[in-house]
Amino acid sequence: MEKKKEYYTSGEFAKMAHVTIRTIRYYDKQNILKPSYVNANGSRFYTDSDFAKLQQILLLKYLGFSLDDIKEMTIEEPGSVYLCNTLRMQKKLVLDRIEQMHLVADAIDTTVAQLESGDSTDWSQMLNLIHLTGMEKSLKSQYLNANNISARIRLHSAYSRNPQGWFPWLLKESMTAASLPEQAQILELGCGNGALWSENTDLLSGYPDIHITLSDISEGIIRDLSRSFFDPYNRFSFVTFDCHSIPYPDASFDLVYANHVLFYCQDIPAVLREVRRVLKPGGLFCCSTYGSRHMREITELVQGFDYRIVLSNEVLYDNFGLENGEAALRQVFTQIKLCRYDDEIIIGQAEPLIEYILSCHGNQNQYLLDRYHDFREYVTARVHPAMHITKDAGIFLCTP
Repeated sequence: MEKKKEYYTSGEFAKMAHVTIRTIRYYDKQNILKPSYVNANGSRFYTDSDFAKLQQILLLKYLGFSLDDIKEMTIEEPGSVYLCNTLRMQKKLVLDRIEQMHLVADAIDTTVAQLESGDSTDWSQMLNLIHLTGMEKSLKSQYLNANNISARIRLHSAYSRNPQGWFPWLLKESMTAASLPEQAQILELGCGNGALWSENTDLLSGYPDIHITLSDISEGIIRDLSRSFFDPYNRFSFVTFDCHSIPYPDASFDLVYANHVLFYCQDIPAVLREVRRVLKPGGLFCCSTYGSRHMREITELVQGFDYRIVLSNEVLYDNFGLENGEAALRQVFTQIKLCRYDDEIIIGQAEPLIEYILSCHGNQNQYLLDRYHDFREYVTARVHPAMHITKDAGIFLCTP
């Protein structure tokens, strides 16, 4: 059987990528990069989509990741949306590596200067910095977390019925309720990619003198934000800490946000007490969460494909949800108002939905990555012509 025009032989494919055929065969054997087509004679053929996948593999390998890590960080048949998002995440990894190498270079210069001057040399500091080049596990976690957060936000922003959007709605409701002074101090716990603020630049233009502290437990997230976030008024600062222990004095903030954060906390009462402590008299705490009906159609979808799939290792709304959140808040706050967000997702494309599913915190990758093609066909059939997905989310507005 002759080679089809849109396919490359193993030799052509390897030559295009400047790797050996042996490397291509090894990736095939390790189930990291399978050919798109195998003819009756066993000849393997590859496509441009496979070439894009190989680009991911080679860059991640260059950055120091193991093949096991790479298999988890890539998928069988990446689409254009997934590839664009992945490339953005890869750029962040490259920038992280550059920062690490600058630190090592500075340490070398310092050590050389100490040796030349006859001063005592701090070899332990030098060794600690060199070990930064082996931080694959940390970088992998940051890469996956950032990619997952972006995937979930993109599904909601692109396919939600409510034209206002979650972040503009949340900020408008909370700002109106807070009655902020001109030089208000605001704190966000677990800020993620900063979308609450980057998607509200028009609304924020009316508050030129406020100061906003964005915090997260992840150093990688805060580093990315501080590197990319631009505000002409210089109203933002970026801090890494665990919200169980907020490193600010009593009565420091007029408004505190916890957007989809509390249900991840190990000790929710402790976090609430910390929030109450740093709130000024008359200040406002705005926390958001989900209800039991949220995105239930996606769970039904994946379990229809494989009943073993669980999209979350824990039921988050059981920890802190719309149904039980007020009871927890009543232990610390006296006035509590629940505002529900009216919305749903309407989607007719498989790719963004699959990207969202792969971003979840459950066991789905265990059952889907090796069957990606079958799963994509399954989802494509079920979202045509359109799939409606329930959104059950809201905010609690709390005052002491």
